Amino acid sequence: MNEEIRASRHDFERAYLVGVQFGRMPREEVEDHLRELESLVTTAGAEVAGSEVVRINRASPQYLVGTGKAEEIATRMEALDCDVLVFDDDLAPPQQHLWEEKTKKAVIDRRKVIIDIFAQRARTREARLQIELATLEYMLPRLKGAWTHLERQRGGLGQRGGAGELQIEVDRRIVRDRIARLRKDLVEVRHHRANQRKRRERVPIPTAAIVGYTNSGKSSLLNAMTEAGVLAEDKLFATLDATTRRIDLPNNQKLLLSDTVGFIRKLPTTLIDAFKSTLEEAAAAEYLVHVVDVSHPRAREQYDVTTTVLKELGADDKPTVLVLNKIDLLSGDRNPLQEFGGLAAHTVLSSVATGEGLRDVRDALGALLSDGLEDLHLCIPASRYDVVSAVHRDCEVLEERHEEDGVHIHARIPHRHVSAVAEFVSA
Repeated sequence: MNEEIRASRHDFERAYLVGVQFGRMPREEVEDHLRELESLVTTAGAEVAGSEVVRINRASPQYLVGTGKAEEIATRMEALDCDVLVFDDDLAPPQQHLWEEKTKKAVIDRRKVIIDIFAQRARTREARLQIELATLEYMLPRLKGAWTHLERQRGGLGQRGGAGELQIEVDRRIVRDRIARLRKDLVEVRHHRANQRKRRERVPIPTAAIVGYTNSGKSSLLNAMTEAGVLAEDKLFATLDATTRRIDLPNNQKLLLSDTVGFIRKLPTTLIDAFKSTLEEAAAAEYLVHVVDVSHPRAREQYDVTTTVLKELGADDKPTVLVLNKIDLLSGDRNPLQEFGGLAAHTVLSSVATGEGLRDVRDALGALLSDGLEDLHLCIPASRYDVVSAVHRDCEVLEERHEEDGVHIHARIPHRHVSAVAEFVSA
């Protein structure tokens, strides 16, 4: 009956968002983070009923904000008929519990919103296991006095993904047992994935990973260059699981190009672990394609967030093509090349939406791979046309002559293929 009453009141959960401005932090930065949180909450399936920025000098151990401001927020939530309160900053478990007592509503933070989105979008077994693990680890310190809160939420924002509603009747010991089991299952799944990666590495084709801030246009770029058919929406985290496609480059080289999950500010470490299957595409790839939405007012900050995560993965020093995307949405006299010039081996202006610059992206990738080519002269016996065919397939042939002693080929050969033709190298 309560659910029927709630459904008739409004179709979606209504959320109230709070961003905290600490000390001298620029207000526009907090407001930008809050707009991003609004996009996250909307992506998670809720409706944003209102939001505000609260300025404080230091965090309150009770409510993060002051007691008087907490009263104002609770009153405003009631007036706006909200179901959930969402903070842009992490709430300690005792703070979250006090807020729930004050508002009689669900109270979560940015980290839990991101977990919810990942839970909705995860497709692989490893992703689903890791999301359940991240959810339980988030819940474990919050179990005390939380059962009525879980029952009240009925699987809404803050509890999607199953772990919360499935564990209402259990105690801490059973949750810990489940966490231990999930970790064991993940070890097995990752061992299987490692074997798959080894098999893939035997294929002599270089690899590149598309990385960038969420909603920068990574999946759209992969689709435009390979017709991959990857879901590409104007949403945060529209796609999570890695997709890999092969493309042909101007210098007759092949490249395996992989999409990866988008990065975001304050991405929890547990979720970096959760999507190692996609993030490891960046760590294992030989090259990177870093996509930046240069139409965003804080594009450089988003670039820095991505490079910080790449550094954590040990993938920040790879040869990179920097794609400055969405130039069709640029306003005023902004010059992205001035802002981002010199940050990568190759920098390209593009608009995936209009197709502008896509050929330049392909040429830049070809140039990047050409930097790793050896200029060699080969003399291949006429009986070894299998080698001749392989050179034409995998290398950039500059000249070819048929002589009595065999086929003479002048080619630019990727380092990974040099050992296969070493015996045919001539002076």
